[in-house]
Amino acid sequence: MELSDYLRILRKRWIVIVALTLVGLAAAAAATILTTPKYEASTLSFVNVSGSSVTDLATGGTFAQNQVKSYADLIGTPRVLDPAIKRLGLDISAEQLAKSVSASAALQTVNIAISVVDDSPTDAAAIANAVTSSFREQIADITEPATGTSQVSVSVMQQATVPTAPISPNTQLNLVLGLLIGLALGLGISILRETLDTRIRGERDVLAITSAPIIGGIAYDPAAVKRPLIVQDDPHSVRAEAFRTLRTNLQFLNVEAGPKTFVITSSIPSEGKTTTSANLAIALADSGAKVVIIDGDMRRPKLADYMGIEGAVGLSDVLISRVELADVLQPWGRGNLMVLAAGAVPPNPSELLGSKAMAALLSDLEAHFDVVIIDLPPLLPVTDAALVSKLTRGALVVVAAGRTHKGELAGAIAALENVGAPVAGVILTMMPTKGPDAYGYGRYGYGNYGYTRYGEEGSGVNSESAAAAKKLAPDWGQGPSSSL
Repeated sequence: MELSDYLRILRKRWIVIVALTLVGLAAAAAATILTTPKYEASTLSFVNVSGSSVTDLATGGTFAQNQVKSYADLIGTPRVLDPAIKRLGLDISAEQLAKSVSASAALQTVNIAISVVDDSPTDAAAIANAVTSSFREQIADITEPATGTSQVSVSVMQQATVPTAPISPNTQLNLVLGLLIGLALGLGISILRETLDTRIRGERDVLAITSAPIIGGIAYDPAAVKRPLIVQDDPHSVRAEAFRTLRTNLQFLNVEAGPKTFVITSSIPSEGKTTTSANLAIALADSGAKVVIIDGDMRRPKLADYMGIEGAVGLSDVLISRVELADVLQPWGRGNLMVLAAGAVPPNPSELLGSKAMAALLSDLEAHFDVVIIDLPPLLPVTDAALVSKLTRGALVVVAAGRTHKGELAGAIAALENVGAPVAGVILTMMPTKGPDAYGYGRYGYGNYGYTRYGEEGSGVNSESAAAAKKLAPDWGQGPSSSL
């Protein structure tokens, strides 16, 4: 991943990262509050070897340095701890007390530090002093010769005092560690989720799979099922303007002469291809172009229901020569748009769509209309769209953000390329309006008071005029009058 990828993850998953960071901080705070404070008290003793001459003192000092580590190891033994327990009247064993007592001897010195950690600051100091006193007595006992006085003595240089602050828990350290652990956990989970998420989220995911241009982005609308023809029902809405932007971008794809016939398909069902087809056809007709839209999905036809026309007779009937084309074309709207329903559901849709009759039908329509749009089934379940795409300018592949997986889009593109069908462009649907995956094309529309960001309140937009559309693509809307 590049730095931009990590920044994108931060923008996209910042709520998860912040939440887990706060959880880590809260957990550290809770652990700190619930942890019993521990207090430490220490004594410092000096081991001395006496002598009658300077030589004896030097020799004794060297001897003490060599022996002091061994003396420190004796402090944790029952011989030293049992007298201290008896003296203080503690109800614990020497083994239990040894867990709270530690002794250390610095190198090249004869100093021994005895430390005791306890829940009570008073008990910690008392135990440390008692253990030190017992240690002195035991050293004198074990180093005393059979006759005479021991030359090794232990002097207490510093008595233990009652500590005023606990050594644990370390509140500041715990909070910092909790914060860092929560932050690391949030970042790790976010990166892992992003790595394992194979769904198409935005433009960058599409561009990583195909070089086909992204010619439009339609924002997600939960009410799209109730109002599929948004260009007609609410022409000043953000989604309606998005379809007009799609229309304009599609016009830029057709600067070359030739038939302007497009297949609109998708990878899998429910990506919004029929809704996109219908709204794009209406937007094109509003610009002055003579448009015909064909419901080529003879398996699950929906166009007739969306557009409120009779769908019992249509494409399938024309292809088997049951009816004439002119008899089943139905006008819609103000007259520039004609609709050809799917007709009766045949047993062999693929054979009909790939037949010579279909090629002849498209040739006839291209001679009388400026734009021909064909709504076809998804590419992965069936081959219908791939077969018809070879007869057209190309396929417009609809991709639903957050629904279509990368492998599914790659498979759809491969299905078209395998039969030599061109991919004219990609249309993103169900796009988020905010965040790092928000669509980047055509986000500014003409509002009542200047430019207004799409997706924000008050973003009223007006339809482009037919004259403007013809200026962008002069050959559209100039074809011969339909005689069908």
